[in-house]
Amino acid sequence: MKRLFPWAVLLVFASVPLWLNDPYLLNAFITTGVFIVAAMSLNLLLGYTGQLSLGHVAFFGIGAYTSALVSLGFDVELLFGIRVVHEPWPVWSGFIIGTLVAGLFGYLVGKLSFRVRDAYFVIVSISFAEVTRLVALNWVELTQGPLALTSIPPLTLGLPGIGYFDFYSKQSNYYLVLGVLVISYVIISRLVKSRIGRAMVALKENESLAVSVGIDVTRYLVLAAVISAGMAGAAGSLYAHYLKIIDPDVFLFLYTITMVIMVVTGGKGTLAGPIVGGLIFGFIPVIARSFAAPEVQWILYGAFMILILFVLPQGIVPAIEKWFGVSNEADEARQNTPSSAKTQDAS
Repeated sequence: MKRLFPWAVLLVFASVPLWLNDPYLLNAFITTGVFIVAAMSLNLLLGYTGQLSLGHVAFFGIGAYTSALVSLGFDVELLFGIRVVHEPWPVWSGFIIGTLVAGLFGYLVGKLSFRVRDAYFVIVSISFAEVTRLVALNWVELTQGPLALTSIPPLTLGLPGIGYFDFYSKQSNYYLVLGVLVISYVIISRLVKSRIGRAMVALKENESLAVSVGIDVTRYLVLAAVISAGMAGAAGSLYAHYLKIIDPDVFLFLYTITMVIMVVTGGKGTLAGPIVGGLIFGFIPVIARSFAAPEVQWILYGAFMILILFVLPQGIVPAIEKWFGVSNEADEARQNTPSSAKTQDAS
Protein backbone atom coordinates (compact mmCIF):
# COMPACT_ATOMS: atom_id res chain seq x y z
CA MET A 1 0.00 0.00 0.00
CA LYS A 2 2.85 2.40 0.88
CA ARG A 3 4.47 1.83 -2.52
CA LEU A 4 1.20 2.26 -4.43
CA PHE A 5 0.25 5.52 -2.70
CA PRO A 6 2.72 7.77 -4.64
CA TRP A 7 1.52 6.28 -7.92
CA ALA A 8 -2.10 6.95 -6.97
CA VAL A 9 -1.26 10.56 -6.08
CA LEU A 10 0.62 10.98 -9.37
CA LEU A 11 -2.36 9.59 -11.29
CA VAL A 12 -4.71 12.07 -9.57
CA PHE A 13 -2.51 15.03 -10.44
CA ALA A 14 -1.98 13.77 -13.99
CA SER A 15 -5.75 13.85 -14.47
CA VAL A 16 -6.18 17.48 -13.35
CA PRO A 17 -6.12 19.09 -16.85
CA LEU A 18 -8.73 16.57 -17.99
CA TRP A 19 -11.43 17.82 -15.63
CA LEU A 20 -10.23 21.30 -14.58
CA ASN A 21 -11.35 23.84 -17.16
CA ASP A 22 -10.62 26.99 -15.16
CA PRO A 23 -7.48 28.68 -16.64
CA TYR A 24 -6.91 30.64 -13.42
CA LEU A 25 -6.76 27.52 -11.24
CA LEU A 26 -4.64 25.69 -13.80
CA ASN A 27 -2.22 28.63 -13.77
CA ALA A 28 -2.11 28.34 -9.97
CA PHE A 29 -1.23 24.65 -10.27
CA ILE A 30 1.60 25.43 -12.71
CA THR A 31 3.21 28.24 -10.68
CA THR A 32 2.78 26.24 -7.47
CA GLY A 33 4.43 23.24 -9.13
CA VAL A 34 7.40 25.39 -10.16
CA PHE A 35 7.90 26.60 -6.59
CA ILE A 36 7.48 23.08 -5.25
CA VAL A 37 10.45 22.02 -7.40
CA ALA A 38 12.42 24.97 -5.97
CA ALA A 39 11.31 24.06 -2.43
CA MET A 40 12.38 20.44 -2.98
CA SER A 41 15.82 21.68 -3.99
CA LEU A 42 16.03 23.81 -0.83
CA ASN A 43 14.91 20.82 1.25
CA LEU A 44 17.97 18.90 0.07
CA LEU A 45 20.12 21.50 1.84
CA LEU A 46 17.92 22.41 4.79
CA GLY A 47 16.29 19.05 5.45
CA TYR A 48 19.13 16.61 4.79
CA THR A 49 22.30 18.58 5.57
CA GLY A 50 20.89 21.14 8.02
CA GLN A 51 22.20 24.15 6.06
CA LEU A 52 19.77 27.07 5.78
CA SER A 53 20.19 29.07 2.57
CA LEU A 54 18.24 32.32 2.61
CA GLY A 55 19.66 33.24 -0.78
CA HIS A 56 18.32 30.21 -2.63
CA VAL A 57 16.28 32.41 -4.92
CA ALA A 58 19.56 33.48 -6.56
CA PHE A 59 19.89 30.08 -8.25
CA PHE A 60 16.24 30.23 -9.28
CA GLY A 61 16.85 33.62 -10.91
CA ILE A 62 20.16 32.58 -12.50
CA GLY A 63 18.43 29.62 -14.14
CA ALA A 64 15.62 31.87 -15.37
CA TYR A 65 17.88 34.55 -16.86
CA THR A 66 20.42 32.14 -18.34
CA SER A 67 17.76 30.04 -20.05
CA ALA A 68 16.01 33.14 -21.39
CA LEU A 69 19.22 34.73 -22.70
CA VAL A 70 20.41 31.53 -24.37
CA SER A 71 17.03 31.27 -26.12
CA LEU A 72 16.77 34.95 -27.08
CA GLY A 73 20.41 35.67 -27.90
CA PHE A 74 22.30 38.80 -26.87
CA ASP A 75 24.90 41.32 -27.99
CA VAL A 76 26.90 42.77 -25.11
CA GLU A 77 30.17 44.65 -24.72
CA LEU A 78 32.56 43.42 -22.02
CA LEU A 79 35.85 44.90 -20.79
CA PHE A 80 38.41 46.51 -23.12
CA GLY A 81 35.90 46.83 -25.95
CA ILE A 82 35.46 43.06 -26.34
CA ARG A 83 31.99 42.35 -27.72
CA VAL A 84 30.17 39.06 -27.29
CA VAL A 85 27.43 38.21 -29.76
CA HIS A 86 25.28 35.18 -29.12
CA GLU A 87 22.72 34.01 -31.63
CA PRO A 88 19.54 32.38 -30.31
CA TRP A 89 19.91 28.67 -29.58
CA PRO A 90 17.16 26.01 -29.35
CA VAL A 91 15.00 26.54 -26.28
CA TRP A 92 15.77 23.17 -24.69
CA SER A 93 19.48 24.03 -24.79
CA GLY A 94 18.60 27.12 -22.76
CA PHE A 95 16.86 24.96 -20.16
CA ILE A 96 19.87 22.62 -19.90
CA ILE A 97 22.45 25.42 -19.82
CA GLY A 98 20.41 27.35 -17.25
CA THR A 99 20.37 24.29 -15.00
CA LEU A 100 24.12 23.73 -15.43
CA VAL A 101 25.03 27.39 -14.84
CA ALA A 102 22.94 27.48 -11.66
CA GLY A 103 24.69 24.29 -10.52
CA LEU A 104 28.07 25.87 -11.28
CA PHE A 105 27.25 28.89 -9.13
CA GLY A 106 26.05 26.47 -6.45
CA TYR A 107 29.50 24.86 -6.57
CA LEU A 108 31.29 28.22 -6.32
CA VAL A 109 29.12 29.48 -3.46
CA GLY A 110 29.33 26.14 -1.65
CA LYS A 111 33.08 25.86 -2.06
CA LEU A 112 33.60 29.35 -0.67
CA SER A 113 30.92 29.51 2.01
CA PHE A 114 30.90 26.04 3.55
CA ARG A 115 34.10 26.96 5.34
CA VAL A 116 31.73 28.82 7.67
CA ARG A 117 28.53 27.64 9.34
CA ASP A 118 25.27 28.74 10.89
CA ALA A 119 24.64 32.51 10.78
CA TYR A 120 27.75 33.14 8.67
CA PHE A 121 26.54 30.85 5.89
CA VAL A 122 23.09 32.48 6.01
CA ILE A 123 24.71 35.92 5.59
CA VAL A 124 26.83 34.71 2.66
CA SER A 125 23.79 33.23 0.91
CA ILE A 126 21.70 36.38 1.38
CA SER A 127 24.56 38.55 0.14
CA PHE A 128 24.98 36.41 -2.98
CA ALA A 129 21.27 36.70 -3.78
CA GLU A 130 21.39 40.48 -3.40
CA VAL A 131 24.46 40.74 -5.65
CA THR A 132 22.77 38.74 -8.40
CA ARG A 133 19.66 40.92 -8.10
CA LEU A 134 21.74 44.08 -8.47
CA VAL A 135 23.54 42.64 -11.50
CA ALA A 136 20.22 41.81 -13.15
CA LEU A 137 18.90 45.28 -12.32
CA ASN A 138 21.91 47.32 -13.47
CA TRP A 139 23.42 45.37 -16.38
CA VAL A 140 20.80 46.83 -18.70
CA GLU A 141 22.63 45.97 -21.91
CA LEU A 142 22.35 42.26 -21.10
CA THR A 143 19.25 41.87 -18.93
CA GLN A 144 17.21 44.96 -19.95
CA GLY A 145 17.21 45.86 -16.25
CA PRO A 146 13.80 46.91 -14.90
CA LEU A 147 12.39 46.84 -18.43
CA ALA A 148 12.54 43.03 -18.26
CA LEU A 149 13.38 40.39 -20.83
CA THR A 150 10.29 39.88 -22.96
CA SER A 151 9.11 37.56 -25.74
CA ILE A 152 10.86 34.58 -24.15
CA PRO A 153 9.93 31.57 -26.32
CA PRO A 154 8.10 28.61 -24.80
CA LEU A 155 9.97 25.37 -24.31
CA THR A 156 9.95 23.25 -27.45
CA LEU A 157 10.33 19.50 -27.80
CA GLY A 158 11.64 18.11 -31.07
CA LEU A 159 10.46 14.61 -32.01
CA PRO A 160 12.31 12.91 -34.91
CA GLY A 161 9.98 12.22 -37.81
CA ILE A 162 7.08 14.03 -36.14
CA GLY A 163 8.16 17.63 -35.75
CA TYR A 164 8.25 20.12 -32.92
CA PHE A 165 5.85 20.55 -30.04
CA ASP A 166 5.65 23.89 -28.23
CA PHE A 167 4.70 23.98 -24.56
CA TYR A 168 2.53 27.03 -25.10
CA SER A 169 -0.84 26.11 -23.64
CA LYS A 170 -1.52 25.85 -19.92
CA GLN A 171 -2.31 22.15 -20.24
CA SER A 172 1.03 21.34 -21.88
CA ASN A 173 2.92 23.48 -19.36
CA TYR A 174 1.12 21.70 -16.53
CA TYR A 175 2.39 18.32 -17.73
CA LEU A 176 5.86 19.75 -18.32
CA VAL A 177 6.08 21.06 -14.75
CA LEU A 178 4.63 17.81 -13.40
CA GLY A 179 7.25 15.84 -15.33
CA VAL A 180 10.13 17.95 -13.97
CA LEU A 181 8.67 17.65 -10.47
CA VAL A 182 8.54 13.85 -10.72
CA ILE A 183 12.11 13.69 -12.06
CA SER A 184 13.32 15.94 -9.22
CA TYR A 185 11.50 13.75 -6.70
CA VAL A 186 13.14 10.61 -8.07
CA ILE A 187 16.62 12.19 -8.09
CA ILE A 188 16.34 13.37 -4.48
CA SER A 189 14.81 10.05 -3.39
CA ARG A 190 17.64 8.04 -4.94
CA LEU A 191 20.21 10.42 -3.51
CA VAL A 192 19.03 10.46 0.10
CA LYS A 193 18.67 6.67 0.17
CA SER A 194 22.22 6.16 -1.10
CA ARG A 195 25.45 6.22 0.90
CA ILE A 196 25.81 9.88 -0.10
CA GLY A 197 22.45 10.65 1.51
CA ARG A 198 23.43 8.74 4.65
CA ALA A 199 26.59 10.81 4.87
CA MET A 200 24.57 14.03 4.51
CA VAL A 201 22.19 12.98 7.31
CA ALA A 202 25.20 12.06 9.47
CA LEU A 203 26.58 15.58 8.99
CA LYS A 204 23.25 17.05 9.98
CA GLU A 205 22.83 14.88 13.07
CA ASN A 206 26.36 15.11 14.46
CA GLU A 207 28.98 16.82 12.33
CA SER A 208 31.79 16.27 14.84
CA LEU A 209 31.14 12.53 14.95
CA ALA A 210 30.86 12.36 11.16
CA VAL A 211 34.21 14.10 10.77
CA SER A 212 35.80 11.82 13.37
CA VAL A 213 34.94 8.72 11.30
CA GLY A 214 36.36 10.23 8.12
CA ILE A 215 33.40 11.81 6.31
CA ASP A 216 34.56 14.73 4.14
CA VAL A 217 32.28 17.55 5.25
CA THR A 218 33.03 20.01 2.46
CA ARG A 219 32.74 17.37 -0.26
CA TYR A 220 29.22 16.27 0.67
CA LEU A 221 27.94 19.76 1.46
CA VAL A 222 29.22 21.12 -1.85
CA LEU A 223 27.65 18.17 -3.69
CA ALA A 224 24.31 18.93 -2.02
CA ALA A 225 24.71 22.62 -2.95
CA VAL A 226 25.40 21.81 -6.61
CA ILE A 227 22.41 19.48 -6.99
CA SER A 228 20.16 21.84 -5.03
CA ALA A 229 21.23 24.89 -7.07
CA GLY A 230 20.87 23.06 -10.39
CA MET A 231 17.36 21.95 -9.48
CA ALA A 232 16.42 25.49 -8.44
CA GLY A 233 17.84 26.72 -11.76
CA ALA A 234 15.65 24.23 -13.64
CA ALA A 235 12.61 25.57 -11.77
CA GLY A 236 13.61 29.13 -12.67
CA SER A 237 13.96 28.16 -16.33
CA LEU A 238 10.45 26.67 -16.33
CA TYR A 239 9.15 29.85 -14.70
CA ALA A 240 10.74 32.12 -17.33
CA HIS A 241 9.56 30.12 -20.34
CA TYR A 242 6.06 29.79 -18.91
CA LEU A 243 5.58 33.49 -18.12
CA LYS A 244 7.59 34.54 -21.23
CA ILE A 245 8.85 37.58 -19.32
CA ILE A 246 11.41 37.90 -16.55
CA ASP A 247 12.69 40.88 -14.54
CA PRO A 248 14.90 41.46 -11.46
CA ASP A 249 11.89 40.89 -9.18
CA VAL A 250 12.54 37.18 -9.67
CA PHE A 251 15.34 37.62 -7.10
CA LEU A 252 13.00 38.98 -4.41
CA PHE A 253 13.65 37.70 -0.88
CA LEU A 254 9.95 36.88 -0.65
CA TYR A 255 10.45 33.92 -2.99
CA THR A 256 13.10 32.39 -0.73
CA ILE A 257 10.80 32.84 2.27
CA THR A 258 8.03 31.11 0.30
CA MET A 259 10.32 28.13 -0.33
CA VAL A 260 11.34 27.97 3.34
CA ILE A 261 7.70 28.07 4.46
CA MET A 262 6.82 25.22 2.08
CA VAL A 263 9.70 23.10 3.40
CA VAL A 264 9.27 23.78 7.12
CA THR A 265 5.48 23.49 7.31
CA GLY A 266 5.38 20.41 5.09
CA GLY A 267 8.21 18.75 6.98
CA LYS A 268 11.90 19.25 6.30
CA GLY A 269 13.91 16.09 5.74
CA THR A 270 11.00 14.30 4.05
CA LEU A 271 10.40 13.76 0.35
CA ALA A 272 6.71 14.65 0.51
CA GLY A 273 7.10 17.62 2.86
CA PRO A 274 7.81 20.33 0.26
CA ILE A 275 5.01 18.97 -1.94
CA VAL A 276 2.41 19.07 0.83
CA GLY A 277 3.60 22.44 2.13
CA GLY A 278 3.79 23.79 -1.41
CA LEU A 279 0.23 22.79 -2.26
CA ILE A 280 -1.13 24.29 0.95
CA PHE A 281 0.69 27.61 0.81
CA GLY A 282 0.50 27.82 -2.96
CA PHE A 283 -3.29 27.69 -2.86
CA ILE A 284 -4.08 29.61 0.33
CA PRO A 285 -3.76 32.96 -1.52
CA VAL A 286 -5.87 31.58 -4.38
CA ILE A 287 -8.64 30.46 -2.02
CA ALA A 288 -8.47 33.55 0.21
CA ARG A 289 -8.60 35.88 -2.79
CA SER A 290 -12.18 34.79 -3.47
CA PHE A 291 -13.55 36.19 -0.18
CA ALA A 292 -10.91 38.39 1.51
CA ALA A 293 -9.22 41.71 0.88
CA PRO A 294 -5.48 41.65 0.07
CA GLU A 295 -4.51 42.69 3.62
CA VAL A 296 -6.70 39.98 5.13
CA GLN A 297 -5.21 37.38 2.76
CA TRP A 298 -1.72 37.91 4.20
CA ILE A 299 -3.08 37.81 7.74
CA LEU A 300 -4.74 34.46 7.01
CA TYR A 301 -1.56 33.22 5.34
CA GLY A 302 0.57 34.06 8.38
CA ALA A 303 -1.99 32.85 10.90
CA PHE A 304 -2.32 29.47 9.18
CA MET A 305 1.46 29.07 9.05
CA ILE A 306 1.78 29.86 12.77
CA LEU A 307 -1.06 27.45 13.56
CA ILE A 308 0.63 24.59 11.71
CA LEU A 309 4.00 25.20 13.35
CA PHE A 310 2.39 25.54 16.78
CA VAL A 311 0.31 22.35 16.52
CA LEU A 312 2.74 20.36 14.34
CA PRO A 313 6.24 21.73 15.09
CA GLN A 314 7.93 19.01 13.00
CA GLY A 315 5.70 19.68 10.02
CA ILE A 316 2.64 18.05 8.48
CA VAL A 317 4.24 14.99 6.87
CA PRO A 318 6.29 13.89 9.93
CA ALA A 319 3.14 14.21 12.07
CA ILE A 320 1.14 12.03 9.66
CA GLU A 321 3.96 9.47 9.51
CA LYS A 322 4.08 9.40 13.31
CA TRP A 323 0.33 8.86 13.53
CA PHE A 324 0.49 5.94 11.12
CA GLY A 325 3.80 4.58 12.39
CA VAL A 326 5.68 5.22 9.13
CA SER A 327 9.35 6.24 9.17
CA ASN A 328 10.49 9.01 6.85
CA GLU A 329 13.55 9.05 4.61
CA ALA A 330 15.77 10.87 7.09
CA ASP A 331 14.92 8.33 9.81
CA GLU A 332 15.71 5.45 7.47
CA ALA A 333 19.01 7.02 6.49
CA ARG A 334 19.81 7.66 10.15
CA GLN A 335 18.99 4.07 11.11
CA ASN A 336 21.15 2.76 8.27
CA THR A 337 24.11 4.92 9.23
CA PRO A 338 25.83 3.46 12.27
CA SER A 339 29.43 4.49 12.93
CA SER A 340 30.78 1.47 11.06
CA ALA A 341 28.66 2.29 8.01
CA LYS A 342 29.83 5.89 8.11
CA THR A 343 33.41 4.69 8.09
CA GLN A 344 32.75 2.49 5.09
CA ASP A 345 31.04 5.38 3.28
CA ALA A 346 33.95 7.66 3.96
CA SER A 347 36.38 5.11 2.62
